[in-house]
Formats: sequence, C-alpha cells, structure tokens
Amino acid sequence: MIASSPEQWVNTLMDTLGAPGAGLAIALESVFPPLPSEVILPLAGFSAGAGKLNLAAAVLWTTAGSVVGALVLYWLGAWLGRDRTVTLASKVPLVKRRDLERADDWFGRHGRKAVLLGRMVPVFRSLVSVPAGVERMPLPTFVGLTALGSAIWNTAFIMAGYALGENWKKVSGHVATYSQLVLGVVALALVAFVIRRLIRSRNEKRRE
Repeated sequence: MIASSPEQWVNTLMDTLGAPGAGLAIALESVFPPLPSEVILPLAGFSAGAGKLNLAAAVLWTTAGSVVGALVLYWLGAWLGRDRTVTLASKVPLVKRRDLERADDWFGRHGRKAVLLGRMVPVFRSLVSVPAGVERMPLPTFVGLTALGSAIWNTAFIMAGYALGENWKKVSGHVATYSQLVLGVVALALVAFVIRRLIRSRNEKRRE
C-alpha cells in the first residue's frame, strides 16, 4: 500500500526497517526536507513507546542519519570551494566581496560553535554544513560536532514523542512557533542588511 502522506511514508519506513528506517528518513530530510525532523523524531519516539522500535537504537540511528545527511552537504560545500562560492555570492544584488570576506572571517573564528549549535536550530540545521565544507573544516571535527549536536537534538525530540505518546504531534506545534521566531529574526536581519547597504551605496554615489 502506497503511503498517502509524507508522515505515513515515514511511518511505513520505520515499520519496515525499524530504527534504521528512522535514520534513513532523517538522512533524507537533511538533504531533501520533505518532512521536518520535528515530525520524524517525535514519531520515532512514539513508535518506541508503542514497542515498534528500540528507544536507544532510534537515537543512535537517527544521529547516524543526521551525520550522513550533513556530510552530503559538507562535500557539496567542499566541491564548491571558497573561490566559486565567492563568485556565485558576489552576483547577488547588494552583496559585496568585503561582506563575504567578513563572513569568512567570522566562520573562521566561530565555525565550531556554529556547527554544534546550528544542529539545534530549525532551517539552519542542514545549511550550516555547507560553509563548513567551503572552509574545509577538518572532517573529524565536523563529524564530531555534528554528531554531538544531532544527538542532543534527536534525543530531546525522540524522548518528547516517547513521553507524549499519541499526543506526539504537539511537539511539532511548539517547534513550528520556535521556527517562526528564528525565521523572523533572520528576516529582520536581512532587511537591516539591505537598508544599510542601500544607504551606503547612496552615500558612495553622492561622493562621486
């Protein structure tokens, strides 16, 4: 029987493969997010509570899946490289080369914290792997930080689903609010950047 929704597809995957199915779903979500981890993980916790999965195995396999998905994006960033990334990004309106150099310097100083903490921020959980690859962060460091951050995130949501049982979907509602707040902050930061860049460009033209 073909699953009629992504949620049912993930449920079927876990019913068929067990905990490795949850890990596969998370790996796919990291690269092609058809369903957020905030849904997959509590669902895995609920399945563990229902006796369909082993709880510890669910944590281990989903953490492994997170690392595999992150590595795909890390290698994408490594393939792009710094020069190609700068060339592509500099074509974006209002983005200057010095902005990219500042971002590069910032990641050089705070990259480890960004990778670790980024694994616990919706939307950026996957994206943070790309600059890590661009900057060629040592692979053991990247894998270790990604595994640690993912283990914390995955355990929290799996245990929440385990504790809530049939009410596991409540987790997604709370995370949706958190995600909206994060996206709101990012949107405000982008608006501030655009305004500052427009003012600077106008001042430069007046000086000419």
